[in-house]
Amino acid sequence: MISMMAAAGLALSTIVIPPVADPPPPGQITIDVVTVIGSGCRAGTAAVAVSPDNKAFTVTYSDYLAQVGPESRPTDFRKNCQLNLKVNVPGGFTYGIAQADYRGFAHLEKGAKGTQKASYYFQGMSDNDQRSKTWSGALSDSWQVTHKTDIASIVYHPCGAKRNFNINTELRVDKGTSDPKKTSFMAMDSTDGSIETVYHFNWKKCPK
Repeated sequence: MISMMAAAGLALSTIVIPPVADPPPPGQITIDVVTVIGSGCRAGTAAVAVSPDNKAFTVTYSDYLAQVGPESRPTDFRKNCQLNLKVNVPGGFTYGIAQADYRGFAHLEKGAKGTQKASYYFQGMSDNDQRSKTWSGALSDSWQVTHKTDIASIVYHPCGAKRNFNINTELRVDKGTSDPKKTSFMAMDSTDGSIETVYHFNWKKCPK
């Protein structure tokens, strides 16, 4: 019969300690917007800013709306945005994205559906982190989606490499069985510009 002390020692030996993120690098991180392409982020309608503590950066949209209805164009049911960003990181550090928070507003008539899709990856690497969520009408409310990545599964920018960070997002509205005389829409923006997408960094020191 195994003693209680031995059993406790056996239990402790099976505990897996998850990796711990390093603190952010000193100084202020900057991000250069290399290219902005898409019907949801026309020129001048998307802005990027880094938080003062270097723990996250935000993307603010001012004209990102997909809709169907009487006054909509045939292409309005889907809007997308592709951002190519150069994150200027101090030597000796690398980063990955631990969490992304997406917010907006939706008005979906009964029978309509709205979908938000997102993915992000480093240039030259596979786009292997694609997420999506669908809402069904009737709905008229703010929406929010949080994509979390386990710290052990975070993909980091290769140390010493020069690869930009790509973000692909999409909003789609399907009228379904809703009244064709009524409009349904999904937006990833707001009238006061307060709604923004937040990407949370996870920092790690490069091996010497």
